[in-house]
Amino acid sequence: MQLTLENIDLKLGGKDILHDVSFNVQDGRFVSVLGESGAGKSTTLKVIAGLLPQDSGRVLFNGACVDDMPTHKRNTAIVFQDIRLFPNMDVRQNVAFPLKMRKVARAERLATAERMLAAVQLEGFGARRTYELSGGQQQRVAVARALAAKPDALLLDEPFSGLDEQLRAEMRQLVSRLHAEFGMTSLMVTHDADEALTMSDRIIYMSDGRVVQEGAPADLLLHPASDVVRAAFNDASSIEGRVEGGVFTSGKLSVLVAELDAASGLDAISSHKGETIPDGPAVLVRVPDRTPFVHPL
Repeated sequence: MQLTLENIDLKLGGKDILHDVSFNVQDGRFVSVLGESGAGKSTTLKVIAGLLPQDSGRVLFNGACVDDMPTHKRNTAIVFQDIRLFPNMDVRQNVAFPLKMRKVARAERLATAERMLAAVQLEGFGARRTYELSGGQQQRVAVARALAAKPDALLLDEPFSGLDEQLRAEMRQLVSRLHAEFGMTSLMVTHDADEALTMSDRIIYMSDGRVVQEGAPADLLLHPASDVVRAAFNDASSIEGRVEGGVFTSGKLSVLVAELDAASGLDAISSHKGETIPDGPAVLVRVPDRTPFVHPL
């Protein structure tokens, strides 16, 4: 499904939350909405899902305006940060719940739930209670429940922020795999720049309720349009990947090593002591106040 926002404005409690927000998500793409807390990211997601009505502007699905369409008819699914599983239901019932609301026959919805649990690598967990699961397992159940509804668009609101780093990495890989496997349009809210860089086809950077920059991950990393975008990618971190033919790749992030050198003012086609980066495992290093550079592993 192609998802389009046109000139969205929204006030809550007399305060401006969204200002002229416009962007387009092509069918089947994975797009991240990146920004600090209070930027309007989650509010934008709720407008798309129909949980909050905007004051002006339009939301379009495949070119058709859905502003008058209620949430349950928009065929979107949201995975929230706080998961929101039902403690009075077992895991299988939780996953099958959206289908129950659509009055799908019991046998069919439970069979679908089992397939979705297998997809998130939780085969055999259907009869367990949700409080018996770890945080990572509960997040997988939430993703399985969202997928059971066969949504046209999957909306993810800071889905991994409550997990430790190892579980975050596992969930990133899982969601990326499921996005490709199910061929959905996916829109993820995050404040984690590395998460956005490696998972996304495109990144939309928001600040103070506005879209500041939109583009491919490498565009925002190497060519920030403002100081606020530059600051978002200026924290110390490293991203493991590979170099092949002078291109560093990690997930969906793809960067020409020569472009990194050009941005840093180096003459050599390398970021490693003036030498060519060999093909093989490598790491993209980001440190404050310096252009990112690639180092072989």
